[in-house]
Amino acid sequence: MKFYIQKRVYYHDTDCGGVVYYASYLKHLEEARSEYCVHKGIDLKRLSEKGIYFVVARIEVDYKSAANYWDILKITAEVKEVRRSSLIFEHQIYKEDKLLVSAKTYWVCVNKEFKPVSIPQEIRKKLQ
Repeated sequence: MKFYIQKRVYYHDTDCGGVVYYASYLKHLEEARSEYCVHKGIDLKRLSEKGIYFVVARIEVDYKSAANYWDILKITAEVKEVRRSSLIFEHQIYKEDKLLVSAKTYWVCVNKEFKPVSIPQEIRKKLQ
């Protein structure tokens, strides 16, 4: 079973017509990735205090259908590939069983100077 979170759509997520604004989905994807890391025992705050960060380098989003004010969404997060200094998440956002959004997020592991570095071995093991 894929990891997922559930979120309610609030008014601030929508446009004037009550439809989820396209950029709001990016916030939901970020929250799912963050909770995925918590689920896997990866403390992103502790890593940042050590000067290790994961930054979004690229995102691909396919919008298939709209969500609306007060809907309950299911947002999945799954690591599909781990490379030396980067990884790829795949996401889906559903309303009930209807697929609304599919996305890929490319994360790069960087240091304090935002230069790519190898993903620490302890983190790599938790992601695979």
